Amino acid sequence: MDFRGMIRKLAGSEGSSLFSSSMAIDLGTANTLVYVEGRGIVLEEPSVIAMENDGGTVVAVGSDAKVMLGRTNRDLTVIRPLKDGVITNATATLAMLREFFARSQTRRFSMRPRVLVCVPSGITEVEKTAVKNSLERAGAREVLMVPEPLASALGVGLPVAGAPGNMIVDIGGGTTEIAVISLNSIVAENSIRVGGDELNESIQSYLKKRFSLLVGERTAESVKITLGAVTEGNTEDMEVSGLDLINGIPRTYRVKSQDILEALTTPVGQIVEAVHQALEKTPAELARDIVDRGIVLSGGGALLRGIDSLLEGETGLPIRIADNPLACTVLGAGIILGDLYRYRKLLLD
Repeated sequence: MDFRGMIRKLAGSEGSSLFSSSMAIDLGTANTLVYVEGRGIVLEEPSVIAMENDGGTVVAVGSDAKVMLGRTNRDLTVIRPLKDGVITNATATLAMLREFFARSQTRRFSMRPRVLVCVPSGITEVEKTAVKNSLERAGAREVLMVPEPLASALGVGLPVAGAPGNMIVDIGGGTTEIAVISLNSIVAENSIRVGGDELNESIQSYLKKRFSLLVGERTAESVKITLGAVTEGNTEDMEVSGLDLINGIPRTYRVKSQDILEALTTPVGQIVEAVHQALEKTPAELARDIVDRGIVLSGGGALLRGIDSLLEGETGLPIRIADNPLACTVLGAGIILGDLYRYRKLLLD
């Protein structure tokens, strides 16, 4: 068998996993997901990195780094290098991406990949340049970008190419992306820098004000997951430990769901208002379509209990939560990777 024949045989037996040169990345404020063509989602990790202060040596990335939040000494810094969906620390982002690239490409003969990255629809040119530069320096041979709402819509199975309007609300870690989509484009949109992070911060602020209890980011997130709800009727409670700011000693309080409902009022209200604003921008014919089709929720925020009922009550429209709200954005980007020519109009210039 000649060399070309061997290559064809290998490609046929191993699939694109051996020679894959395309991957999609949902580079999120809270989590980063990587999809490799032919293999599916190969990585889902928190967007966190731990680095030594002296020299910048990487100590841990992803889940291993997240458990260090609030627990490090003066020689080590734990960094979340993205804020509100965009890069705020280029050095840490580059180091994190290099590690994620290495984990995603399991074969040493893999080529430098073409990367399709999902970005907020309201991203600026400066922010786009920062994302492109970080990915290229991390090992990408080519960087393409797609607005997160378009990728999410594809990932949940919405017919983005058709004339009828579809509306998606993607509540991520740093942003909430709202888009009305028709004929492969975003016709009306609203992007606000409010998401899971702001929900956590509101819980921290509430506990500080209500109980004089100082808690860390990881504790606030745990409270949100356990007690977080935006409608009445939840009677759960849990013990929450932190630093008593009055006495300066560790203390535990029992916190109720009603407390967290109150804590989340402001950021959730901002999300509801943003949805109203997007609906006001929607052309009449597409608005009629949305009355029939409703709104799809995606992103981690879609898992907040009662958010669908709240939005349904506020808008009078049917609300559906995506089957896989955490992964639908990167899955949609994977669909685009599979047929770049067909979906070329979805990409940013």
